[in-house]
Amino acid sequence: MRILLSLMAIIALSSCGLSPMYAGGARADVAQGLGAVEVPAIPGRGGWLVKNALDAQFGMAGQTTPQYRLDVRLDDSLEALGVLNDDTISRERRILRARYQLIELATGSVLLDATAGSDAGIDVVSSEYATIAAEQKALENLAIEVADRMVTQVALTLRNRAVAGQ
Repeated sequence: MRILLSLMAIIALSSCGLSPMYAGGARADVAQGLGAVEVPAIPGRGGWLVKNALDAQFGMAGQTTPQYRLDVRLDDSLEALGVLNDDTISRERRILRARYQLIELATGSVLLDATAGSDAGIDVVSSEYATIAAEQKALENLAIEVADRMVTQVALTLRNRAVAGQ
């Protein structure tokens, strides 16, 4: 009975259609495509952080001839959330949104036009230095999170493109 159940489970798993995105390691189409994405400079401190996170995620950035360009526009904002009776702010929300396009350099066609974003809550304390440090750390964390989301979407786009080309 156990053998029959095991066999049925194996058959069910093989028919689910799941396939590893990075099958083949560094030689996989997706890995090669990610390594061929260049990211131009993005204005501002948040832009610098997002570009560095993207370059780290793409791994082989600058090691191959670029085939794609990822154009990114950021919107970074701070909002006051908690206002006390004496009109001081007790809580802030930092929001980082990115609008990005993946462009194939050979044809100039836009392969992906999407947005990614995240936000973080910040406690405003009596120390101005501590509040500024918290705001900066929130921006660093948000830049990594937004870059992760962008890379995932780019990888899915490149994978779908490779599957369609087979």
